[in-house]
Amino acid sequence: MSGAVEAKLAELGLTLPEVVPPLAAYQPAVQSGPYVYTAGQLPMVAGKLPVTGKVGAEVTPEEAKDLARTCALNALAAVKSVAGDLDRIKRVVKVVGFVASASDFTGQPAVLNGASELLGAVLGDKGVHARSAVGVTVLPLDAPVEVEIQVELEQG
Repeated sequence: MSGAVEAKLAELGLTLPEVVPPLAAYQPAVQSGPYVYTAGQLPMVAGKLPVTGKVGAEVTPEEAKDLARTCALNALAAVKSVAGDLDRIKRVVKVVGFVASASDFTGQPAVLNGASELLGAVLGDKGVHARSAVGVTVLPLDAPVEVEIQVELEQG
């Protein structure tokens, strides 16, 4: 099932990926009432990380911003796995992003703009959200960035 949101993705030259299988004992997304909460999504492409390491050291901020976009795409795939159709998204409520950062790197918000800008481009006003951008020492599989989202669905 696909609709306007997936048509917008295609217009932007993007394809919704398959849901990234869990790396441990959790679900990629769960629904509670009208809300879908995703697990933290790594920037997996075809089952692997394209880049590893710390942002501000092995990974440039520009690369990390692109990886955050990939995380957001993976999060949308996780939402679809629960909601059935991305057109049911009423709005993105919250985005939380984690950036594996070199000790002197302070550009986490700019990195997470990759995810935020993608959600805005795909969902328009429905993609405007609250956000946290957090620097951390290390992420699973030495990923440079991880993103989770919370969305509210239209009832029905």
